[in-house]
Amino acid sequence: MNRRGSLKTLSASIALGLGLTGVTAVHAADTIKVGILHSLSGTMAISETVLKDTVLMAIEEINAKGGVMGKKLEPVVVDPASNWPLFAEKTKQLLGQDKVSVIFGCWTSVSRKSVLPVVEEMNGLLFYPVQYEGEELSKNVFYTGAAPNQQAIPAVDYLMSKDGGAAKRWVLLGTDYVYPRTTNKILRAYLKSKGVKDTDIDEKYTPFGHSDYQTIVADIKKFSAGGKTAVVSTINGDSNVPFYKELGNAGLKAKDVPVVAFSVGEEELRGVDTKPLVGHLAAWNYFMSIKNPANAAFTKKWADYSKAKKLPGADKPLTNDPMEATYIGIHMWKQAVEKAKSTDTDKVIAAMAGQTFTAPSGITSKMDEKNHHLHKSVFIGEIKADGQFNVVWKTPGPVKAKPWSPYIAGNDVKPDEPVKK
Repeated sequence: MNRRGSLKTLSASIALGLGLTGVTAVHAADTIKVGILHSLSGTMAISETVLKDTVLMAIEEINAKGGVMGKKLEPVVVDPASNWPLFAEKTKQLLGQDKVSVIFGCWTSVSRKSVLPVVEEMNGLLFYPVQYEGEELSKNVFYTGAAPNQQAIPAVDYLMSKDGGAAKRWVLLGTDYVYPRTTNKILRAYLKSKGVKDTDIDEKYTPFGHSDYQTIVADIKKFSAGGKTAVVSTINGDSNVPFYKELGNAGLKAKDVPVVAFSVGEEELRGVDTKPLVGHLAAWNYFMSIKNPANAAFTKKWADYSKAKKLPGADKPLTNDPMEATYIGIHMWKQAVEKAKSTDTDKVIAAMAGQTFTAPSGITSKMDEKNHHLHKSVFIGEIKADGQFNVVWKTPGPVKAKPWSPYIAGNDVKPDEPVKK
């Protein structure tokens, strides 16, 4: 064993002898370390890089106001590089080596599934900021993005309605991994409960990083000849750019075949000519175009931060839903730490129940007392020529998340709170 390894072992032994856990030992430090686990390279960098910067902005803001319990937050940034097993390795490093008190990170469900056993085994804390397929509850995770009943189901309801075009046929198009497949399993069961026949549902998947959508868009056009058709897109990452370009090339307009996307926001449309896409839809819990004082403050804060840090795209600073969910998460975590008077994982988890925060969406977002999910409003927006969204539909108020979809058999007996392990 080298000298550094011996010293580590010695200090670990002393800590154990004093009855200190790794997490509690953080209290003795001058700073509180915060892990940032987002892909800064690879296919998901288009979506995730900005979330890393959102955490850094929030940390700077919190530190400027005195930090947390009088201590400055110290960010520890790692790049899991859109490599799912690497997410687990980086989590082990953040919790075991860097001794972070909390991790803000992941986008895809496959990355979260990779991290999950590590945070559970090491009793870490993960804040996950992106809409997902549900079918999961963990003591060690707080889900600040939408569950299916806070995004996917309302979007389909809208498209079935007269205002949404009264769709009768459905193309479920996604990237080939757990989030699209599970979401589409839920949507297929939901559509069947509404009387839609299997022959009126076409399910298609493409790999991460897929770039040739010519055949798929041609197939959608052909399928739509059989009746009023809508496309539900769970394509993730940089594949959205060629997909939307191909929609434009094929002249597939929103009035003919509307596409509603669950992973396309302002940032993903940055590199696309949006004029042919006007009227296509996205379902989120926040849009940059929402007008209220909380959002005006949030967008200004981001614009000022982007310019000060000379971030890519600072000439056209954009905010989006996962950025809002990230921002809510770190502020709720700060409030929970201060309520618990500790960064100890179990104490913070207890203090997170019922936390509220005035969200940029304009609602007071609440962390459910039991199920580790936020109560969120749902918005459906139409793409405008400038790459922004015009909100065409919204829920009357915040919707409580249903992590276990009622459209999957057996879920009715599953508990609405994480099982203590």
